[in-house]
Amino acid sequence: MPKNIRNLIQAKDLLWAWSRRIIQARYQQSLLGGLWIIIQPAATVIILSIIFTYFIPIDTGEIPYIVFSYVAVIPWSFFSSSLTDMSSSLVQNMGLITKIYFPREILPIAAMMARLLDLGVASGLLIILMLIYQLPPYLIGWLYLPLILLIQIALILGLGLFVAALNVFFRDVQSMLTLILQIWFYASPIIYPVTLVPENLRPYYFLNPMAGILESYRAVLLYQTLPGYYLLISCVISFFIYLTGFWFFNRVEYKFADIV
Repeated sequence: MPKNIRNLIQAKDLLWAWSRRIIQARYQQSLLGGLWIIIQPAATVIILSIIFTYFIPIDTGEIPYIVFSYVAVIPWSFFSSSLTDMSSSLVQNMGLITKIYFPREILPIAAMMARLLDLGVASGLLIILMLIYQLPPYLIGWLYLPLILLIQIALILGLGLFVAALNVFFRDVQSMLTLILQIWFYASPIIYPVTLVPENLRPYYFLNPMAGILESYRAVLLYQTLPGYYLLISCVISFFIYLTGFWFFNRVEYKFADIV
């Protein structure tokens, strides 16, 4: 692993160039261009707000539902879109893999980095919503944001490298991933607060690393509190998944060029 990390550092220029290429290709022939970065999560939140405010009311306390849901939708969109893009990153570039040597990890990692830009842009709307609804910033809690994001990135990299490698051998992995993400969405505190989960089941509920990550975002951005024990659980699980995914990717990487 240290050798592979050194190779990635040495190829950082290629990583940045490939990430930039993905971003440019995504919006090159789009009428609205980069506006889709905000339109997609905003539309999701508007629909959720209408349903769970007027038809099936969910109590979110003093936090308006539109802000409550948007805080979770943004990192979830980053998570799901990154995994989807990473899963197909190797298959879509098999011609390149068979002709030129470079650290293969660059392809899935660049796919995630391109989505990281989406996260940053979409977060701008969150700041606007917090200003509109007069939700004061919790500056001490905000210091935790880089740590929470780092844990989420570790989770994404581990899962992304795993599914990207597996998809080279079994092309139905991407379809299975779509189904898993749909189930995972409802198993995470996105459209409902954690308080709706029975207290005796919460320790098991937080074995879902995204549950702890999303609840940590809400804690520091909305609830004016520091993350609880659930962030530590998410940290341990996420970095275990990262190491496992990294190991599996490098274990089977030498076979990629033989797959047509």
